[in-house]
Parts: sequence; C-alpha cells; structure tokens
Amino acid sequence: MNQNERKELIEEYGRGYDLFGTALAQAPREGWEFKPAPYEWSVHELIVHMADSECMGAMRVRKLIVEPGGTLMGYDDAKWAETLDYQNQSVEDALQLFKLTRQTTYHLLKTLPDQVDTYSVVHPELVYPEYGEAYTLEKWLRIYTRHARDHVEQLKKTVQAWKEQNK
Repeated sequence: MNQNERKELIEEYGRGYDLFGTALAQAPREGWEFKPAPYEWSVHELIVHMADSECMGAMRVRKLIVEPGGTLMGYDDAKWAETLDYQNQSVEDALQLFKLTRQTTYHLLKTLPDQVDTYSVVHPELVYPEYGEAYTLEKWLRIYTRHARDHVEQLKKTVQAWKEQNK
C-alpha cells in the first residue's frame, strides 16, 4: 500500500459512520425489529453489532500499533449478538458509541508514522497455515473500511424485505 492508497483508505474509513447513518435514515423505524430470517439480524441488532465491532476494531488497531507481534482477541459476532441480547440494547447508545469510536480511531490513523505499515499482529483466525498472511495496518484498514459498506448493504436488504412483507 502506498501513501496515497493509505490516505484514501483512511478517509473512506472516516466516512463509514456517515455512510451507515445515511442508510439508516432511510429505514423506517417501525421496521427496525424485523428479521428477514431467524438466523439474520434485524436493523436494531445490526446497529448494536456496528458499535461492538467498531470497539473491537479500535482495540485491534491499537494493539497493532502499540504491540506489534502480539495476538489479537478472537470475536464471534453471532455469539456476541445472542449472548449480549442485542435486540434489547439501546440503539441510541450504540450509534453514539459507533460514531465516537470511529471518529477517534480515524483521527488516530491520520497521525500514524509510516513505520506502522511494517507492523503486524497475529489474528486468531489467521493462525492456520492456509492463510499465511500477516495482519497489518493495510489488512485492518481494508477490513474495517469494507465493514461499514457491507453492513449498509445488509441494512438495505433487511429494510427491503420488511417493506415487501408489509405491502
């Protein structure tokens, strides 16, 4: 990743909350509890997931920066959603947490020295030989930049399914 790519990824990462918020503003509140299938998340659960995932991502990138060579904590998002009862957590609190965590991490990313691009950590899911790749700042940026985009698409599909069911 060259410096221009790094800057572009950081800027896209920084827009993630607004991207998600814009999509959420188009989702009728009365549809937020709808689950397209028993194993899929409602908009409500998706919002809480974004907050938890953002916190996990913020800690992972900080671990990468401060303790290169260390091992990251694993994270089973489906288990978190079920065990932490996402459906009954505050979406307002989750949105604030997502926004502030992304904002502070974005500002941190903009201040990092170039040498951080050479750091890596061990990701629990990447310890198997077939993966064979380091978990670097570039990998982290690509994952967490894509994360907001992917869940915007999921949110839109969930809302569309709710609308179709409620015609």
